[in-house]
Amino acid sequence: MSSFANLKRERNSLSKLNKAIESSKQPAEAGSRDDTRFWQPTVDKSGNGMAVIRFLPAPPLDGDDALPWVRVFSHGFQGPGGWYIENSLTTINEKDPVSEYNSTLWNSGVEANKEIARKQKRKLSHISNIYVVSDPGNPENEGKVFLYKYGKKIFDKITEAMNPEFQDEKEVNPFDFWDGANFKLKIRKVEGYRNYDKSEFASPSALFDGDDTKLEELYKKEYSLQEFLNKSNFKSYDVLKARLDKVLGATPEPKTQVVENSISDDEASSFDTETVEEDDLDHFKDLVNN
Repeated sequence: MSSFANLKRERNSLSKLNKAIESSKQPAEAGSRDDTRFWQPTVDKSGNGMAVIRFLPAPPLDGDDALPWVRVFSHGFQGPGGWYIENSLTTINEKDPVSEYNSTLWNSGVEANKEIARKQKRKLSHISNIYVVSDPGNPENEGKVFLYKYGKKIFDKITEAMNPEFQDEKEVNPFDFWDGANFKLKIRKVEGYRNYDKSEFASPSALFDGDDTKLEELYKKEYSLQEFLNKSNFKSYDVLKARLDKVLGATPEPKTQVVENSISDDEASSFDTETVEEDDLDHFKDLVNN
């Protein structure tokens, strides 16, 4: 378990976070809507919304070497046999039937097959602890700790804050209690999808004005992130393969195998579109070369 004292002493180091970002660029579904630990931003009828959140450091339960985020891969697509919305076993570095099938499609060299693989590619999400500073749509969330699931666009904003493009900009660790910054989440609906381009970090400032007593109390309220990498959160290869075969219409689903997806078509159509930004074409190319 990490200590608050260690957190404060080592707060100025971005090397571990940047190293994790670099390694995450190499090929490697969490958070149900029913899980009340997760925060969701509110949008109006036009699809617009705004909130202010603070990304929090790695939780004490995960240890001193833990990162303030975890990466999870999933698949979400529709076939003749229904929807396939499942966590990908590649998240925990195991073989996954969809990735294998996509590799076969890609290796065929047929452009039509490659297009299918693109549509069935992995979706990347990140999960972090956050503190809700302002939530106009749900004021009751303000002042509380939640888990937040977000995609590549927002993670890019975090990366840019840690690695500023211009010399007159100071690097910021967005996950730091003392030298971090609030994140102004701004959501617009662009061409039918949620757009986060206007989101930005405010100027660096200490949370709670640097009051260590309040910060340590908040620190102890954080949720473990490593639980989302536990094997128990992933269905077995055989179960996923049976589900994939049913969705693709390849084989009938075994009556003795419980693989039925309880997500309705309406719920499936709302599958987090932001996560669709992760492009795994490099992953397919690597498999071709191996």
